Amino acid sequence: MTTNITRRGLLGATLATTAAFSLPALAQDKPVLKFSAVFSEQDIRAQMTKMLAEDISGSFKLEPYYGGNLFKQGTELVAIQRGNLQMGNIAPQDISNQIPEWSVLTSAYLFRDAQHVTKFFQSETGAEFKKMADEKLGVTILGPTYFGARQVGLKPNKKITTPADMAGIKLRMPGGDAWQFLGSAIGANPTPMAYAEVYTGLQTGAIDGQDNPLPNVKNMKFYEVMSQIVLTSHLIGYDLLTISSKIWKDMSPEQQKELQAAADKAMKWSEDQHLAQEKTLVEEFKAAGLDVYEPDVDAFRKFAQEKYLASDLAKSWPQGILEKVAAI
Repeated sequence: MTTNITRRGLLGATLATTAAFSLPALAQDKPVLKFSAVFSEQDIRAQMTKMLAEDISGSFKLEPYYGGNLFKQGTELVAIQRGNLQMGNIAPQDISNQIPEWSVLTSAYLFRDAQHVTKFFQSETGAEFKKMADEKLGVTILGPTYFGARQVGLKPNKKITTPADMAGIKLRMPGGDAWQFLGSAIGANPTPMAYAEVYTGLQTGAIDGQDNPLPNVKNMKFYEVMSQIVLTSHLIGYDLLTISSKIWKDMSPEQQKELQAAADKAMKWSEDQHLAQEKTLVEEFKAAGLDVYEPDVDAFRKFAQEKYLASDLAKSWPQGILEKVAAI
């Protein structure tokens, strides 16, 4: 079967797509913003998205899709670039696949806490990184969505004190060079696996462990198939609430202000919820029978930082960026 695409037909399709999202809308329904994320509908960030949808409902119809059901983990950014998706919760690791300079923002022990991440993206240096994403990728970053410090959760009972103890541990990490390097930077043998497959992977022994913030461990019930949680806090977990730059620039200044204000409110609420939950989950997991403890974090930090600085990733980092981030 052969399909003939004429220039006129292609132009007509393009104009139809543009008209569907032209802002403000004239004699048509509110513009639809399809939103894709890998987190589940039980996740705090899903509640954040519902809050956002309600707050902008007067001007936009936000259609959320959770659990990677619309686009799989790691493919949301390309979907936005191709015009198949309007908004997404994008991992900085996915941005670094296309902009190597961004890999510094995925490195272990870079940010101190959630507040440090937020202040970075509000700073002049953070604005430079957001500008890169806009100019090179065609996406506008509304802000970071914090979801907790990443900790190592293991099925084996092996005691972990330093990165050397992680040798041979098959640690599930998302696919992609930045994620896989992170796994090796804490001494493990990184193993790519889809988020939805982690529970079964732990259950069957296909992997020895996973790294996720404590709220994710609870939401996905990973604690049911683990024996311990090692509080490495090796990465302050955050994604980026992102919208197509074309859609953003088609909005009026008033619409941009409305969407940004609603996003800021929702992201702050989500951050507060995650921080509160992190404080209680250590004792909750201990009560569930898991061994939860802190290793030699300084040894992990030193090992990771040396590994990053000696890697090809660091060659693409803007000069002086580590000092600028630390100074914020």
